[in-house]
Amino acid sequence: MATIDLNSDLGENTPDRIVGDDAAMLGIVTSANVSCGFHAGSPEGIRETLDAAVRNGVVIGAHPGYRDYENFGRTNVQIDSATLQAHVEYQLGALIGLAKAAGGAVSYVKPHGALYNTIARDERQAADVAAAIRAVDPNLVMLGLAGGVALEVASKAGLQVAAEAFADRAYQPDGQLVSRTQEGAVLHDASAVAERMVRFAETGLIRAIDGTDVRVDAASICVHGDSAGAIAMATETKRMLQDAGITIAPFAGRGA
Repeated sequence: MATIDLNSDLGENTPDRIVGDDAAMLGIVTSANVSCGFHAGSPEGIRETLDAAVRNGVVIGAHPGYRDYENFGRTNVQIDSATLQAHVEYQLGALIGLAKAAGGAVSYVKPHGALYNTIARDERQAADVAAAIRAVDPNLVMLGLAGGVALEVASKAGLQVAAEAFADRAYQPDGQLVSRTQEGAVLHDASAVAERMVRFAETGLIRAIDGTDVRVDAASICVHGDSAGAIAMATETKRMLQDAGITIAPFAGRGA
């Protein structure tokens, strides 16, 4: 591929829980998945991140999750369809309003954490999220796991979709992400991560945790803002991709 997007999950800091360096990351990535407040962040902190995204010319995406602040949205939640759809609609509405106040606009939606992983395989919850996006703004692009159920369901619902690959997460042989409860699920070596993403950009292949290759068709690469060494990984990945002749540009600006 000649062009790839870099995205990161941001807007997740509060004074008592600082998880990432949004200012630094916004100088690297081309798309920002900004927390909508349910799993992390505060209105004032989210607004600050949105202000910085606008200043840096970074495309803004909404990052809604389960209502699970205590566990950072990374615990599975049993939730009925009406409640999940309302929760996602509420979060999208809040971020769209804040982004407008900051002089920007929301272009896409990337669910967070446990919700993201659940809808990659659960058609019912995937349909609930797709319905929420359609109800709020059917022009929003749905960003999700390459090969996951969520993108198939969203596409059938009439939404534009785009897939992403993960720089700092280990893959299972079937293309799903390795659970964070397992050793080796999160990667931290900046050089190794960058080399992995250059190989992906050039071949469409990512080495799974068992040593086999997984084929991934994706328009964006995610580096989690709360991962240890996130800035170093994002910096090195961008540098090595550009050195390999890959253009870094937002997927939402390419008609994804």
